[in-house]
Amino acid sequence: MRNTVRFDSYEVDLPAGQLYKHGTKISLRDKSFQALAALLEHPGEVVTREDLCRQLWREEVFVDFDNNLNTAIARLREALGDSADHPRFIETLPKRGYRFLASVFELPRTPEKRTVDRARLVVLPFLNLSGDPAQEYFSDAITDEIITGVASVAPEQLAVIARTTAMHYKGSQKDVSRIGRELGVDYVVEGGVHRIDDQVGINIQLIRVSDQTHVFARKYEAQPHDVFSMQSRIAEAIASHLDIPGLAVLVRIGEEVCRPAQVTPQEKQIPRLSRRVDLEVYDATLKGKATIEYATREGQVHQAIELFQEAIDRDPTYAPAWAGLGEALWYLAATGFEFVAPTDVRDKAVAAAEKALELDETLPDAHKARAVIAIDAEWDLVKAQHHFDTVLQLQPSHATAHNLYGQILAAPLLRFDEAHQHFDRARELDPLSPWNDANLLGWWIHQGRPERTLEEGERAGQRNPTLWIIRCLMGFAHLLLEHASQAVPQFETALGLLQPDRPPAVLAPLGLAYALADRPAEALRILAELERRSEKRYVSPFHLAVVHSGLGRTDEAFQLLDRALDQRTPYLICCTPNDGNSVALRHDPRWKLFSDRLRRLVRLPPSTPDPYS
Repeated sequence: MRNTVRFDSYEVDLPAGQLYKHGTKISLRDKSFQALAALLEHPGEVVTREDLCRQLWREEVFVDFDNNLNTAIARLREALGDSADHPRFIETLPKRGYRFLASVFELPRTPEKRTVDRARLVVLPFLNLSGDPAQEYFSDAITDEIITGVASVAPEQLAVIARTTAMHYKGSQKDVSRIGRELGVDYVVEGGVHRIDDQVGINIQLIRVSDQTHVFARKYEAQPHDVFSMQSRIAEAIASHLDIPGLAVLVRIGEEVCRPAQVTPQEKQIPRLSRRVDLEVYDATLKGKATIEYATREGQVHQAIELFQEAIDRDPTYAPAWAGLGEALWYLAATGFEFVAPTDVRDKAVAAAEKALELDETLPDAHKARAVIAIDAEWDLVKAQHHFDTVLQLQPSHATAHNLYGQILAAPLLRFDEAHQHFDRARELDPLSPWNDANLLGWWIHQGRPERTLEEGERAGQRNPTLWIIRCLMGFAHLLLEHASQAVPQFETALGLLQPDRPPAVLAPLGLAYALADRPAEALRILAELERRSEKRYVSPFHLAVVHSGLGRTDEAFQLLDRALDQRTPYLICCTPNDGNSVALRHDPRWKLFSDRLRRLVRLPPSTPDPYS
């Protein structure tokens, strides 16, 4: 017996005997629910009247089975808005029984912790030993490169904690044993970076947590243009000293091959970047990545673009700079912080990401950039899936790619089991990332279970008090549950966390919440602010439509949504019935026309549930 299933816009919690539509519980009598459960067990097949009667009235003898079954099915059809003459869900086969017509998809009940038999390692943030605070980004970048190098060894046997979690320990005075307990790791790597003029030095040590033994320690020095080769040698040396049964690593240092004592068919060779790169190109690219990673202020994405362009101007063949440029260009339109029209940057973003792939088709971040752009800019989810799959083939330990795969591809497509598998892997690799909580809250919203978002949300907010998206997700959950007055403070808190900026992506749902909470004056003030901005700078018609919908101006709202469709506004790709922005419009008959047009513009992977119905 399955636990929870979805069909069309309905979700059925079979053990609890509850039916939901868009997260709202629908009252259904016991016998009608039992009839629904029996039909869902055999979608597309005939379930006879005799079988239904036996299941619904097992112990009862003095029952008018035919009339009672007719009544139970009639009530079920009424709850589903179905018709016997023109059935969408339940087809009657006269004198035989009934057949359930819609596709049925099984959902996991909750993300469960997976037990994975892997050794675990964390590379702690390398100390900046240069005495120059401006070099802090460089030591962080070396940390990131070492993490990537070691993680590529054997992802099925070695889990390397991702950068986001490792950076929580930057400047920490905690000892190795405590860090080991907190992260559940077997090994800790510590180090320091000394960079002065044309010389780079790195001190490295590998510590086994169980007995705090220093397994390996060495100092490396190189000229700046050899920094990549040095990073590869460090990753190789670390890997070769790990005591992991069944794992052997071919370690290449120059032309010499060092082969560990145990060699098995599972042996792997760490990829080595052979080309030399101008350190200033490398610097500019690293600074661009650091700038865009947490860009939540107007102007930050533009700064990142300038840095990536600086790198490209110095070396037009450097693929990581092109990948960063492509993603940054699209973020101008996608984040809502920069007031740039999608049509102004879409082609440039695609071209930059494609250039990165042309230069290096083995670069995981190039495929990641291409996947993100394919979803938000081109609405091509088939292409996005291909590139996400390629990222994870090239680098299975890419925590960001796992998170994005679940967040912007699998969950919106109602592939919830697949989404939570990616979230579980991301949590294993990056346990302290705030996006773990945000993704789980969004996971429940996509399922039409906003009450679960609220159950988890307060704890998530306490763990991540400065992450504005958590407050927005809780606000959307309240809107979906028709608790507009409770949604208001959530959006207000999110906006406060982003001050002095007032991005439309938060202003619009706040205006919607004000309107639905019978505070029209405040909603009108937000609408006026957005309209004033749109006279001088780009504001998506989608955001204007959201506020108009809350004020009951549905004609204006649908006209604006049509304009947003013409521009392929990125927010629309997730404009499903479970999206909180649409709560005031989804029951309007025109919503289906809008959804049908949206569906025709989105390229969905085959055998995927329709997220827009």
